[in-house]
Amino acid sequence: MKNKVTAGLFGILLGGFGAHKFYLGNVGLGIVYLLFCWTGIPEIIGLIEGIIILGMSDQEFNQKYNPGYMPPAPQYYPPNYPPAPPQQ
Repeated sequence: MKNKVTAGLFGILLGGFGAHKFYLGNVGLGIVYLLFCWTGIPEIIGLIEGIIILGMSDQEFNQKYNPGYMPPAPQYYPPNYPPAPPQQ
């Protein structure tokens, strides 16, 4: 499962080399970023994409980059849980 914070930081810090693209499974674009890293353009795009990734909600990120991920169901506890000890 891919992590949103990791992908965002890869984009901001190593986006010029396409690290975030490789991490997110888009190898083709990662190679393009590597080929053009000497121009400086991938650094700017990587910075912007890293900020966009960090600004996504967790649900939006998981829908896009973790297909099939099902978040854990919320726990329900009755209002009197845990039960109070019996009074004597």
